Amino acid sequence: MNEQRSRLIDAAFYLGFGLDAAYTAAFSEFYGFRVWGNFAVVGYAFAFLHIVILLLTRRQGSRWIPVGYVVVLGMLVPMLVLVFKRMTGRDWGSPAHSMTAQPEVWVIERAGRLLLSTGSPYVDLSTLNRPPVVDDYTPYSPAMALLGLPNALFGRNVLTDARIVAFVVTLVIFLVILRTLDWPSLSIRPVQLITLTTFTTLPAAVAGNDMPVVALLILGAVLAMRSRPEWAGLVLAIAASMKLTALPAAAVVAIALAFSWRFLAAFIGGMVVFTGLSAAVNWDMFVDNVIRFPGNMAAVRSPAQSPLPGHLLEQTGPFGHTAVLILMGMAALGMLWWLLARPPRTIAEILLRTGVGLGIAMLLMPATRWGYLIYPIALLGAALYSWRPARKLAQVG
Repeated sequence: MNEQRSRLIDAAFYLGFGLDAAYTAAFSEFYGFRVWGNFAVVGYAFAFLHIVILLLTRRQGSRWIPVGYVVVLGMLVPMLVLVFKRMTGRDWGSPAHSMTAQPEVWVIERAGRLLLSTGSPYVDLSTLNRPPVVDDYTPYSPAMALLGLPNALFGRNVLTDARIVAFVVTLVIFLVILRTLDWPSLSIRPVQLITLTTFTTLPAAVAGNDMPVVALLILGAVLAMRSRPEWAGLVLAIAASMKLTALPAAAVVAIALAFSWRFLAAFIGGMVVFTGLSAAVNWDMFVDNVIRFPGNMAAVRSPAQSPLPGHLLEQTGPFGHTAVLILMGMAALGMLWWLLARPPRTIAEILLRTGVGLGIAMLLMPATRWGYLIYPIALLGAALYSWRPARKLAQVG
């Protein structure tokens, strides 16, 4: 009975995200999104049909086969098709109907070139002989430019496309996670939530930049609870030096470790190396790109405008903008109270608190995208896996 119920949930999962892929294939304005959707809908359909056959026949069968369908057809194939297509022409600044990569890819590769040549990954807007535009901004912390260094060093080719680099880096990080946990057996539901939702498969094909950050957050929680606080601090410093989104995870781990001096020293040292040194090269541009632009306080407004509560409230004017800031402050205080009243003690509890905190933040941020929900969904999925192993193997010590 439990097996049949699990299969019913699997079927609903693949059907729901398959319909999302079909809608994207039919109605998205972006070429890359439509290419992904056409392949992904087939992958989700095969996965759905596989589970339905198992339900109807009540035969024993692997629930991992559908995972392969989605990974191959919903992630790898569209990613490679778009990367190879990109090699045939210029796509920077192309209209939406012909973009083979989302702007994140171009921006990261440009950031890598600028980091290599100037020490700062940001365009110096003061040197432009024109008003700035959206594409001039790089809304990431300096370490994100590391994903663009292969492109800067070896030129544009299939292997240096930022999506390929991000995918490989993410895979390596997850292998380190499994190695740190002594190669545990995997559960299907967490794998689905981490890797198979359209919040993961679509970005992997068209952008990819959030995946390594998510993987680093999970690795940081694992290392912290495996008595390696200094490594956890360094890993979370790298994550926060790629996207400031990772900072709440560092706060959660710091409280879980009772503000261990080894963790704090490694984290602060890592932030100095991976963020501070590069930010200091052009501090004004760092603040303008990483803080003002995402907060809609720069000369150009962020294009991140999904209809989530924070953005809708911010659109009402100055009062709405102030209300968003107040709500975010209240949410931060609420999370802090939860953490201090009941400090996390396992990998899963760290991931749960981080996922809830980031989920609330994504809903309240004035400039946000649906795709940002990869963070809470993937982290909560990882928490589902970690409960039992965490209680057996990963108590704070």
